[in-house]
Amino acid sequence: MTEMDRLVEVMRRLRAPDGCPWDREQTHESLKKNLIEEAAEYLDAVDAADDAAMREELGDVLMQVVLHAVIAEERNAFDFQQVTKDIADKMVRRHPHVFGSEKVDSVSDVLTLWETVKKEEKQGKTPVVSILARIPRSLPGLMRAEKMQKKAAKVSFDWQDEAGVRAKLAEEFQEVQAAFDSGNDVAIDEELGDLMFTIVNLARFRKRASAEELLQRASDKFQRRFQWLEQRLAEQGKSPADVSPEELDSLWKQAKNA
Repeated sequence: MTEMDRLVEVMRRLRAPDGCPWDREQTHESLKKNLIEEAAEYLDAVDAADDAAMREELGDVLMQVVLHAVIAEERNAFDFQQVTKDIADKMVRRHPHVFGSEKVDSVSDVLTLWETVKKEEKQGKTPVVSILARIPRSLPGLMRAEKMQKKAAKVSFDWQDEAGVRAKLAEEFQEVQAAFDSGNDVAIDEELGDLMFTIVNLARFRKRASAEELLQRASDKFQRRFQWLEQRLAEQGKSPADVSPEELDSLWKQAKNA
């Protein structure tokens, strides 16, 4: 038995009637957030250049994949062997320059060839009506918005220049203000969403860091400053819950200066 086979058997055992109560009650739906979290933890390990953590987190991601496959196996839908066969077949099929006779001279050629093979695979299948239809809805919101905008831009549905995006941002902000003035919570929610979508557009149009990256940086900055604030309070034997809002604001300003 290979280690991969052993992992599948471990998951089957956990899902057995006399297995683990937690594992037995899981479904594809209940595990969605777990897969996202495990993937995020792996990305953190990559950013930290921590090989030991990368190894561990890749195992956790793989465990999620196997668990989903075992649940599907119980439904007689598919099993892990079919999952691995399908992806191996796809990789061979989409790399004819490695496993076939196609020739490429650059990464750009590879990407063009990849898209060509994908289109050939879809021939004879029900056509996808929208170019946006295959973008996963479960992606983080900022990433999904950016992917949609990039897809639309490929068919020339895009802003002419950055000034147009900035004008749209100002317009959306005014609409947010108007929604708040109206007191209509549904309208406020909608306009806040439109504002964020436009911010993603502006970040994309600048062709620098993505909106996702920019928000991560802002979150990192907030974390650094808040932890500085916590440390200063800890030195006095206090926590943020022990002081007034005014004291917290004063410490926050000090954290920004620090």
